[in-house]
Amino acid sequence: MDQGNTAFLLISAALVLLMTPALAFFYGGLVKAKSVISMMMLSFGSLALIGVLWVIYGYAIAFSNQADSVLGQNYFGIPGLVGIRTDYIDLNSLLTVPAGAMYPPLAFVAFQATFAIITVALISGAIADRAKFGSWMVFAGIWATVVYFPVASWVFDFTLKDGAVVGGGVSGWIASLGVIDFAGGTAVHINAGAAGLALALVLGKRIGFAKGVDKPHNVPFVLLGAGLLWFGWFGFNAGSELAADGIASIAFINTIAAPAAAVLGWLVVERIKEGKATSVGAASGAVAGLVAITPACASLDPIWAIVLGVLAGAVCALAIELKFKLGFDDSLDVVGIHLIGGLIGTLYIGIFATKVGLIFSGSFEQLGKQALAAGTVLVFSFVLSFVIGIIIEKTMGFRVKNEDELAGIDTIVHGEEAYEMA
Repeated sequence: MDQGNTAFLLISAALVLLMTPALAFFYGGLVKAKSVISMMMLSFGSLALIGVLWVIYGYAIAFSNQADSVLGQNYFGIPGLVGIRTDYIDLNSLLTVPAGAMYPPLAFVAFQATFAIITVALISGAIADRAKFGSWMVFAGIWATVVYFPVASWVFDFTLKDGAVVGGGVSGWIASLGVIDFAGGTAVHINAGAAGLALALVLGKRIGFAKGVDKPHNVPFVLLGAGLLWFGWFGFNAGSELAADGIASIAFINTIAAPAAAVLGWLVVERIKEGKATSVGAASGAVAGLVAITPACASLDPIWAIVLGVLAGAVCALAIELKFKLGFDDSLDVVGIHLIGGLIGTLYIGIFATKVGLIFSGSFEQLGKQALAAGTVLVFSFVLSFVIGIIIEKTMGFRVKNEDELAGIDTIVHGEEAYEMA
């Protein structure tokens, strides 16, 4: 066992787990003071629920071709759709590291758990200020089971080799087509963005929804959250190599370059449009750049990563206005940043990826593959998310009462206030 790679993977997993509390700060700062607790609890609720579901059956669904090798062969169901353990798991068997393995297989199980958690939490930004916590938890559990776990099984390109999980194998049908998605542009960001759009349509607009009405209540929270997200994202991107090597290094430097450039791209657009470059714009630009570089971080020269960052920052700064033009209330711009940013990063690979992109190969083949993957995940996630959301809304109710929204859902839903005034 390579203890260096084991440490690298476990540290990366811890960094990615930090991204969910970071997201809670980022989202929490953007909402009203009377709903900040509710907003942050949607992230912490996701962490708790999805962490448990991943251990029970999520990993067996998402990596069904590996679960047998790691955890034994006592699952039932359709590979990639259902995988539930039917016997007692012997602790000694889980601790066994196959000869020649780079690290314990459970390190990979833990690493991918953090991806599932943050993906679900991302969706919550689209329904800020108006969602019931219990209904969100029901949605999160169902969505993870029927959308995220299967999509992860299609997209992520990992396999077991000589007893160790390594990059370069084929996990699912999208990966087998030669689609490049190094760290989750489709499975994480397009997936969550499409789900966010569906839920925004299901829950409808906030009371008084209009441009300029809802302002961030705590800008330092937003900046803190964005900074911690960026810090955790190094585990997200570089960690997806599963080894401390040269590919992890290029992913790491691109995770510096693209978001930094995206901040500049966003601020330039903001300055031209609004006359001021804001700190919330800088934080949002950084996140947009992080989203866009996620699928492409190991496939681009750093100069092309900078170009991607500028493009993502500028386009996402414009895309967040779509909700006002089209009339859907995506509260915290999950669609404008994660869906649009994920699409930009995924398609950009087809043009600028080293060797296989259009400008290097002269062929549209890779772009076609990227577009197929992006479109498939977008439609699959949107349709199922909309159906799940509608069922919950029609049965147990998804949105709080109008009077509760006006009063502030922190006290109504959680019985707490973020800021007690003496």
